[in-house]
Formats: sequence, C-alpha cells, structure tokens
Amino acid sequence: MDALGVVAIMITGLWLFLPAMVPNSAAVVFGGKTKMDFGKSWRGKRIFGDGKSWRGFFGGAFSGIAVGLILIGVSSIWDPDEFWGYGPFWSNVGILACLSFGAVLGDLCGAFIKRRLGMERGQKAPILDQYDFVIGAFCITALFFPEWVYATYIEGWHIAALVFIVAIMFVIHRSVNIIGYKMGLKKEPW
Repeated sequence: MDALGVVAIMITGLWLFLPAMVPNSAAVVFGGKTKMDFGKSWRGKRIFGDGKSWRGFFGGAFSGIAVGLILIGVSSIWDPDEFWGYGPFWSNVGILACLSFGAVLGDLCGAFIKRRLGMERGQKAPILDQYDFVIGAFCITALFFPEWVYATYIEGWHIAALVFIVAIMFVIHRSVNIIGYKMGLKKEPW
C-alpha cells in the first residue's frame, strides 16, 4: 500500500470516530443543573464533581449520535449499500450509540479517577484528560460490536487509523479546550 492509501485509511478512521469526539465538547455546551453524583461524596471526596451533569451527559451523547447520523447520510451518498461499513442501518445506529455513550462514560470514569486521586475539577491530568473518552468509546463499542472495532481499527493495515487517532487526539483535545475557554464555556484552557 502506498502513502496515499495509508493517509486515506487514517482519515477514514478519524471520520468513523467523530461520533465519539463530539460528545465531551457538546456536554460542556449542554451541561448544568442536576449533577450526576447529586452532590454526594464517597470516602470523603465527591464522586464525580460539579463538572458532570445529567444534561451534559445526555446532551453530549445525543449530539454524538446526531453527528454520526449526518455522517451516515453523507456516507450513503458515496455507497448506498453501505451506510457505515457495518450491515443494516440499525446496526450502524447501535455503533453510533456505543461510540457516543462510551465517550461520555469514559470521561465520567476519568472524573471519578481524578476525584480519587484528590484532584480538583479542572486540574490537569495529562493523558487521562485526553484519552479517557477514547478508551471508553472503544471499550463500550468493542463490548457490543467487537467485529466492527476489529475490522475497522485493528485488522491488518487499519491499525494505522487507530495509531493516527491516538496520536492526533492530544492536539484536537487541546485545541477544542482552548476554543471553549475563549468562548467562556470552560474555566481552564486544558
């Protein structure tokens, strides 16, 4: 395979992962009101903290699904027989739901870990901040659609797509957080 083919694979992998990239940014926009931990503590520390709300959780996840549905529509223009590269339409919607909800669940787990480590809301946690949602999205999707994850990101030369996502995620995460900070949606630029 030539270099252009590898670049196409990496871009396709990123395209397929967009429904997992949108939820955490959208959660900031939708967030507020009732906190997911209802203000409760565990072992003297908040369970998730004030940054995690039910509205943000569902608003973020459904935003990822909506973006995925748009991508399915665009993809079907190129190949009407293959919506998302995995069987019938409803299977693809299931993949979108797993990617989107997996991303917000991964972020929620990251917040839980940060609270257990005694870190305050907004405190930097390198690697955890950038990859908790990636791990959550892949784990939940692999749990319900292992064939899709394997065929899309693991099998043969598709590993380039996974490596690209891991490599570029730091830059994307940082850029989006700076934009959110400048828009007044985030208190910290990280």
